[in-house]
Amino acid sequence: MSQTSLPPRVCHHCDGFPVVHITTGTRTPDGQRRTLAATCPACKGTGTRATAAALTHAGK
Repeated sequence: MSQTSLPPRVCHHCDGFPVVHITTGTRTPDGQRRTLAATCPACKGTGTRATAAALTHAGK
């Protein structure tokens, strides 16, 4: 019998989009926009969050 697992929970801070690119307003010599990557501080760029059971086991 196969085991099924629950799908990972989506981070509620970034809604599953953990890395975004923000334009700086400047352009490179070839005309492309310069961007900075910003990661979600809550999920550390994974897009998922730990389940409640995993959080309770991590404590004392």
